Formats: sequence, C-alpha cells, structure tokens
Amino acid sequence: MAKQTEQLDRVIIRFAGDSGDGMQLTGDRFTQETASFGNDLSTLPNFPAEIRAPAGTLPGVSSFQLHFADHDIMTPGDAPDVLVAMNPAALKANLGDLPRGATVIVNTDEFTKRSLARVGYAVDPLTDGTLDGFHVSAVGLTSMTVAALEGSGLSKKDAQRAKNMFALGLLSWMYNRPTEGTTSFLRSKFASKPDILAANLTAFRAGWNFGETTEDFAVSYEIKPAKLPRAPTATSPGTWPPPTG
Repeated sequence: MAKQTEQLDRVIIRFAGDSGDGMQLTGDRFTQETASFGNDLSTLPNFPAEIRAPAGTLPGVSSFQLHFADHDIMTPGDAPDVLVAMNPAALKANLGDLPRGATVIVNTDEFTKRSLARVGYAVDPLTDGTLDGFHVSAVGLTSMTVAALEGSGLSKKDAQRAKNMFALGLLSWMYNRPTEGTTSFLRSKFASKPDILAANLTAFRAGWNFGETTEDFAVSYEIKPAKLPRAPTATSPGTWPPPTG
C-alpha cells in the first residue's frame, strides 16, 4: 500500500541524546538540507550542561532544535512538534517542553534498567503511561544500525556510533528532505576513513529505507519551500524592502 504524504506549513523538530551521540551534527545536516530545499528556518543548538558529564546522565544531554516552514519565521520555537530521544536522559530532559499530541521517537535499545535508574526513572516511561497523550514511535535505532552494518568489519561499539545517521535518514524520509548534500558531506568528512564513511552512508540509507518500508510510519510530511522576498544582489537589485502599497 502506497504511503500518504501530508502537507504541513511548519514543524519544530528537536534531536536529543548524549553528548557523544552526534546530535549537533545530525541537526546541522538536517538544517543544511532544509535550507537547500528552500524552507525558511531557525535553529537552537543546546550543548551539555557539563562538558564531560557521565554518559546517559541529565547534565550530558545535548540537543538541536530546528523550526522550518513554508513562510517567514523568526524564532526556533518553544514547543517541539517532534522529539527524537536517543536515551532516557534525553527523554526526561525534554519531555516537559512537548505539547500534548507531539510525536516522540525513542531509541528503545537504550531504555535498560541501568539507564532508567541513572536518571531517576523507577519504571519504564514507555510502558507506565508517562507518554499517554503523545504519538510514540518506539524504534530500536541502535540495534537496527548494528544490523545494517553487519559484515562491515567494524566492532559493535564502532557500528553503534552511526545510529545518529540512521536517525537522520529516518527523519529525512519523514519530512522529504534532500539527501545529496549529506552524502557529499560524509564523503568529504570521512574521505581518509573509508570504513567509517561506508558505515555512515549505510546507516543513513538504512534509516531512510526503514521509514519507507515499515508500517510504523504510514505518513510522510511535506513542507513546501518558503516564498520570501528575494534579497538584492549586485547584478539583480530586486525589491527590498518589499513594496507596501
């Protein structure tokens, strides 16, 4: 069955995870592709409260928020429509900012008893009703990344590091983002590390393919390019500011 595409005029997405999960890189790549598509946008990177906080703790949470639209916008927004939470700490640190009805995509592989206890969850928030009122997509981002990279020659630990690219691929599919820029970026960034390059490209494509084929995501979303006044240039002065009469 063909999947549906729903038109939106704007959306706010927040990527959140541990300081080592690559959320700033993920958010930046999503932003670059969104800019190339022609949406107006505003971003809000949020770095960890502690530079070397223990993994999986609240002070170590890093996030990147992007507000993009088919019209002129001025702020990165206050209440995310979508939260991508890579672990329990990321969920707990950001859940209070979400409006009811928001989409929460959680990396279920990191919701272990030890990780939950580390941030003060006595029971799993995925099963105790904490997320009632939200649209929850429970996705094994880590394990699916490792499975996609089976046979790559990378250790399990190294393969897990590409889970942010799997998440980026999935969100790129969900919001019909271009992919060429990210592919070119990765080829340039890891040109001297062909095994890491191959792993990131594979994880990125696997995330896209997962969105396209799984029944968990039945709808993708489209936000058309913004129709904004053209800025003046030396060869094409344009009209700025736009006429008021």
